[in-house]
Amino acid sequence: MASTPSSNIASDRPLIISIDEISKIFLRTAQKTLETSTLQEITYSSTIQAIPKVAMRPDLTCFVQFEGDYSGLVILNFSADAAFAIYKSYMTAMGMPEDELGTSITSPEVTDSIGEISNQLMGQLIKDVEEKFELNASFGQPKALTLNSAITLVIDAHYAENRRLSMKIGNYSFRIEIAMEHTEFIHI
Repeated sequence: MASTPSSNIASDRPLIISIDEISKIFLRTAQKTLETSTLQEITYSSTIQAIPKVAMRPDLTCFVQFEGDYSGLVILNFSADAAFAIYKSYMTAMGMPEDELGTSITSPEVTDSIGEISNQLMGQLIKDVEEKFELNASFGQPKALTLNSAITLVIDAHYAENRRLSMKIGNYSFRIEIAMEHTEFIHI
């Protein structure tokens, strides 16, 4: 029995679950972008967690939706210490004197800076995915806010895949949660 071209493609080419590949790219992109903008060492866990749902968590969170050839939602969750360490390092790396910095994560300049850093991360992620897979997406303006308690997001059913990535700046942990539609990248 002769096989069809499409069955050969499916059997001969590796199948990649998109959220796992996006997560790997995001870890490397976040590390590189944050190290460049903060001049601090950023590390990440080599374990990506599959989670049942995503949530915005205290103390500071930032979320942004992306859509195009692949679609999803990214949430960056920071403890107060991690958010402030990133903010302080980011601003001093740009030449801002320490005595002019905000004093807590409730300062508008802290949430603005985390939003700007998230914008840079998403821009680089979209570029890196396009370079690797020749797929494109666009994203909205990241929204950063402080929270006292967690907010679990119920996302449209088509965002069936969820992952959590764990990162550190110094001794302070922060996490990136990603929700995406279930898609598979198939190289041809």
